[in-house]
Amino acid sequence: MRTVVVLFTRDLRTTDNPALEAACRHSDRVVPLFVADPALDVPANRRRFLTESLADLRDRLRALGGDLAVRVGDPVEETMRMCRRHEATGVAMTDDHSGYARRRHERLAAACESARIPLRAFPGATVVPPGDVRPTGGGDHYRVFTPYWRAWSSVTWRDVAAEPDRVRLPDGFAGDDPVAVLGHTSPESPRQRTGGETEALRRWDDWVPGSADYADRHDDLAGDRTSRMSAYLHFGCVSARMLAGDDRSPEALVRQLCWRDFFQQVLAAFPRLNRDDYRPRPGDWNDDPDELDAWRHGETGVPIVDAGMRQLLAEGWMHNRARMITASYLTKDLRIDWREGAHWFDRWLIDADVANNYGNWQWMAGTGNDSRPNRKLGMRRQTERFDPGHEYIDRWTGSGPV
Repeated sequence: MRTVVVLFTRDLRTTDNPALEAACRHSDRVVPLFVADPALDVPANRRRFLTESLADLRDRLRALGGDLAVRVGDPVEETMRMCRRHEATGVAMTDDHSGYARRRHERLAAACESARIPLRAFPGATVVPPGDVRPTGGGDHYRVFTPYWRAWSSVTWRDVAAEPDRVRLPDGFAGDDPVAVLGHTSPESPRQRTGGETEALRRWDDWVPGSADYADRHDDLAGDRTSRMSAYLHFGCVSARMLAGDDRSPEALVRQLCWRDFFQQVLAAFPRLNRDDYRPRPGDWNDDPDELDAWRHGETGVPIVDAGMRQLLAEGWMHNRARMITASYLTKDLRIDWREGAHWFDRWLIDADVANNYGNWQWMAGTGNDSRPNRKLGMRRQTERFDPGHEYIDRWTGSGPV
């Protein structure tokens, strides 16, 4: 009897999950497992969203006849322990591209090889996996977005994986309540969204029918016309491949998904993206703790900046245009190190992952993939273009300090 352990990581869904679908199709029994690594310092906003997403994943697996085991510990040790307990003949997981994910995969591959248990990593974290498209002139990744967009758009994407009809568990398997295992976490941002695949699909189906004007309206700060799928994409509650292939998706949103893949392939080639300048810049950064603290808490006196920073604290999310504005102000006006801003976003954003958060910060700071590294956003001009009626500013700054 063939039994496969499916190790969930950033793919907390049953729909378009190639690792889960293949395990259910090719094995007799499946062991769904998630391991929370205590070595990772996960901020409260993301812990809350993660716990909700795991609870929803468990519900969806149980509806298919399965369940979910939740453990706290070293992912490799817990996976191998589960393999021994259920006499597993294989391990399946979704490929990921951060330094941590790659080290985890290397360690798990070594442990599986030692135990003579096959390990297979499936695509699923991106639309197009890093390395599937490469510059025709040579190199291991694209450094500029526009040629990457052309190559990404022309390559054949993988098929969307169907949700399994049934998840068959081995005898003696017992699932876990994620809240009981991980504990209840109160979010620091009082207005953060609810996690989980069910909520993601509901929000997507509510948003996409009215998205025809997305290209014209997605930068409208007050209108808030973005999909707000970023947190669900970060945790894999919804598949980027499925959204990109949805006939209802506007091309401008598909282009945003391509941006996400672009930074994933940059990270795969440059794992130090969250620490080192991708493109070294001349000069020193300013060291001004007071200015930095004012920026962090939305008290700079620049209304459009303060509005964005207060939205971040309140929701654990910020409009993409506001992210660009606040990042430009910190790095180009205050001339404070981009790492300070990126670390603060990482602390509060539910959707913060290494590739997109740090890649975008480096882009705005002029140390990343922007072909115009001296680009600077004018705060007055940004306000006139994207919040001319000051509705966004009034919404987030009208009630005083956060």
